Amino acid sequence: MSSAREEIINRVRAAIGRKVGDKPAAPPEPLLRIRGYKLDEKIAAFRAALEALSGTVTETHSREETQSVVKRLLDGRTAVASAHPLLSEQRVTEIEGVQSGLNGADLRNACASAGVGITSAYCLLAETGTIVFRASAEESRLISLLPPVHIAVVSSRRMLGGLDEMLSMIARPVDDSSAMVFITGPSRTGDIEQILVRGVHGPGHVHVVIVHEEEAR
Repeated sequence: MSSAREEIINRVRAAIGRKVGDKPAAPPEPLLRIRGYKLDEKIAAFRAALEALSGTVTETHSREETQSVVKRLLDGRTAVASAHPLLSEQRVTEIEGVQSGLNGADLRNACASAGVGITSAYCLLAETGTIVFRASAEESRLISLLPPVHIAVVSSRRMLGGLDEMLSMIARPVDDSSAMVFITGPSRTGDIEQILVRGVHGPGHVHVVIVHEEEAR
């Protein structure tokens, strides 16, 4: 070590009260700030955030209503649905034109040609209007990323205030998942002329259907 560098390091050590060979101090505990939102406040905040980004939010209170809303959003287009249990419980996978239970090359080909991808989500973050998606055997990232329209059907029980609340529940989110994806509105990008273009790197339209199951009320 050069004498100039050693002198600088020694000054730093002296300033923070450390000596050569001292072990570094333990890092501070994470500071998580969790606000006490009520469910209706969370949904209102989520709706405002997502609609500001050109997404849509619809609330449903029965299987029949959920199925009807998804049919309306499909508007006759074909769709690929994930294997998440909520989609079958809400009869989304029974809609004509919706494929589900695909894997491998069949899934890739279906996602490349389908007009809509339908998934559920790990949770929703109210403060930012974000869909948090964890890749798993039930939920493929392709379904949420490749079709030009993404519909997320999510239980209101999965509505959280924000990222801090999520991290208080799952400190190491990718321990049992290959990837975690944060989806905040439709895909968008801007070129060198600052012209905003939607749908370049993912769906150009995002719709969230919040299902009020009996247990969530």
